[in-house]
Amino acid sequence: FLLHACRQFPGCGNIVTFSQFLFIAVEGFIFEANFGRKRPAIPIRYYFIMVAMFFTVSVVNNYALNLNIAMPLHMIFRSGSLIASMALGIIILKKRYSVSKYMSIALVSLGIFTCTFMSAKQVASDSSLKEEDGLQVFLWWLLGIAALTFALLMSARMGIFQETLYKQFGKHSKEALFYNHALPLPGFLLLAPNIYHHAVLFSQSELFQVPVIGLTLPIMWFYLLMNVITQYVCIRGVFILTTECTSLTVTLVVTLRKFVSLIFSILYFRNPFTAWHWLGTTFVFVGTLMYTEVWNSLGPFLARWRKRPKEE
Repeated sequence: FLLHACRQFPGCGNIVTFSQFLFIAVEGFIFEANFGRKRPAIPIRYYFIMVAMFFTVSVVNNYALNLNIAMPLHMIFRSGSLIASMALGIIILKKRYSVSKYMSIALVSLGIFTCTFMSAKQVASDSSLKEEDGLQVFLWWLLGIAALTFALLMSARMGIFQETLYKQFGKHSKEALFYNHALPLPGFLLLAPNIYHHAVLFSQSELFQVPVIGLTLPIMWFYLLMNVITQYVCIRGVFILTTECTSLTVTLVVTLRKFVSLIFSILYFRNPFTAWHWLGTTFVFVGTLMYTEVWNSLGPFLARWRKRPKEE
């Protein structure tokens, strides 16, 4: 649904994001916060910290594109979230992992790196720059690399912060979902003109009759509604996952989701799926199986299956 919306109105990201945040905030205010009468189990100051981290990561990632960072490099850098999450887990939480875990994270990261690198198109550098400005361009590029590195580590730190909160105050995924989407809402006032502009464009799109209920509305509003619902299901699942699993496991699942989206976009737009893509996909698949230790579960099952003919 989001794909169709973005193809017709490339700048509609703000209204899509605002709609998602507003829907989740209203739903949480009614069913979780009980119209503001229920006090949060986790002190609200911690939610402000979490929202500040998320806002910082988003702003820095977006601003890095203005620092001579090409989109392929931007995508590849964000593929390193698994490594960053594992590294900070070792440093901050003093965690230790088995050799198979290290190998699995390395394989998944390498696979996503390979597919991303082969799929992304090189962004041409600014041709208006003169050759004598090369040093300045390089320094801005270094600043962009520093910004991406900071955002990567901050994102991993946010995951660890969530993990420690849930250990200290208990599992409150619905509450976290509500406050993480309600607190940033005032920030959308800065984007109000852009959101209103696209709301007008959406209202001018062709009419569409919704199946079953027979309601007629502009098709872009239908796409937006479907995107809000599907994103709500997805985001709620991620927040439940954060209360049940470690930050590294959550990062793995979210990264795999991005990888599936990448593969889907390749197939949807009929882009070439080369041998390098197959190699990257194999790395991701094998790395995921190694991380989940599925081999240990299959071993006893295969052993019993081999013995069955002899017993019979």
